[in-house]
Amino acid sequence: MCGFIGIFGPDGVDVAPEIYEGLLAVQHRGQDAAGMITYTDRFNLRKAHGLVAEVFTESDMNDLQGHLGVGHVRYPTVGENRNEDAQPFHHTYPLGTAMVHNGNVTNLAELRDKLFVRGGTRLNSTCDLEVILYVFQQGLAERFAEKNGALDVEDVFYAVSRVHETVKGAYSVCALVADLGMVAFRDPFGIKPICFGEKTDERGRWFACASESVVLDVNGYRRTIDIGPGEAVFISQDRALTQRQLTKEKHTPCIFEWVYFSRPDSFLDDVSVYKTRRRFGKALGKQWKALGNPIPDVVIPVPDSSRDAAMAVASELKLRYREGLVKNRYIGRTFIMPDQVSRNSSIRRKLNVIPLEFRGKDVLLVDDSIVRGNTSRRIVQMARAAGARRVYFAVTSPPLVAPCPYGVDMASKTEFVADGRSVAEVAEFLDVDCLVYLDREAMNQAARKGNPCLEHFCNACFTGEYPTPDVTLERLKVIEDERGTQRSNPATC
Repeated sequence: MCGFIGIFGPDGVDVAPEIYEGLLAVQHRGQDAAGMITYTDRFNLRKAHGLVAEVFTESDMNDLQGHLGVGHVRYPTVGENRNEDAQPFHHTYPLGTAMVHNGNVTNLAELRDKLFVRGGTRLNSTCDLEVILYVFQQGLAERFAEKNGALDVEDVFYAVSRVHETVKGAYSVCALVADLGMVAFRDPFGIKPICFGEKTDERGRWFACASESVVLDVNGYRRTIDIGPGEAVFISQDRALTQRQLTKEKHTPCIFEWVYFSRPDSFLDDVSVYKTRRRFGKALGKQWKALGNPIPDVVIPVPDSSRDAAMAVASELKLRYREGLVKNRYIGRTFIMPDQVSRNSSIRRKLNVIPLEFRGKDVLLVDDSIVRGNTSRRIVQMARAAGARRVYFAVTSPPLVAPCPYGVDMASKTEFVADGRSVAEVAEFLDVDCLVYLDREAMNQAARKGNPCLEHFCNACFTGEYPTPDVTLERLKVIEDERGTQRSNPATC
């Protein structure tokens, strides 16, 4: 899970300020590192560990000149978490190309061995984006040799097709190709989101792509294209837009984008995140009643991503909605902390209770998901310490039981509190009086209602059934071992 933005602006305009604003809008997608690269007659790069506001100084922004640029915020799932692993990446041959991505390469180990170890080429990092960029550049190099350097849009699409053929997993990508233009593309299954927008002002015509539509909104772009699975969009130097379906498998966007990752003011594949979460909450409220569970006194969300759903739960149950947990907005998301020690210390700083909303009441806490269960259990302890008579828990997604190889740091099957436990046993672990997970089909229907064309969603983390056929038990073990090694290395935490 990362965030990115790419902008192709009018000649003579610097796009860095808009990229900076866009990265602030998707800071929630990655808090480990940030980076930006722009292009004039050369690439201008700044990337480092830290939040967006910490990485870019006034001096950096003055140096990041050019009307073409891409920016990125990183949430590490692959790599050793060094400065070299921060994005963007760029190569110079056969054409200068800079690239950012969101997602995860599932056949990374095989590609490293085939393309680099046996081929004699050496990587500069441990980030999987470098492999995508290398394959893309190989495609351009093939055409460069055939055409003696006169490359065009067809050659760019050929390079994207080479990525689709070679690189497995989930990825959405934006790349700048010097003296050619900007290309954005999505993996053949469309697992990771990507959208495209345009605007026109007194300076000229602008194009942008991003991992969430909110990035376009904050910069005044009109969302014009949700790039589909296996599709690419290219903007040439003369601002001509070409959209091309290069390959396509069954479209299976990640449902967790609507459950947790994305901002509520975003649209993904033309589906409102906010309205989908409201539908999650309504379905969860109906399910709570249908099961004959006790009716609490008050509904309280676990901030922030469950807030919209909790309001809908309260409305469906005709109960009071209250904000009983106060979030320190200067603490990052605990789910994407690199290790459990970080998560435990972070939750103590992140949330505090308003005792008046708990004391002597039967409280229904609503959250979007339960992964390891440690954070949820700590919140329940806080609610009881604040005087809650009974604590109930409702979740807007099903039990998580399987690791995600597509860019979510659920490294090991053994980490999931729900794996091998019944709902009653999870409730006992959390120390709650009643626990309800949203039915999986009800969750999918709530998202599908926003766009009936989305017939399938990636539910792999709930079922263990992966949309890409390359994900096997053996491959999952390789990914798990790699992430486990990185977590155990203190230098990477």
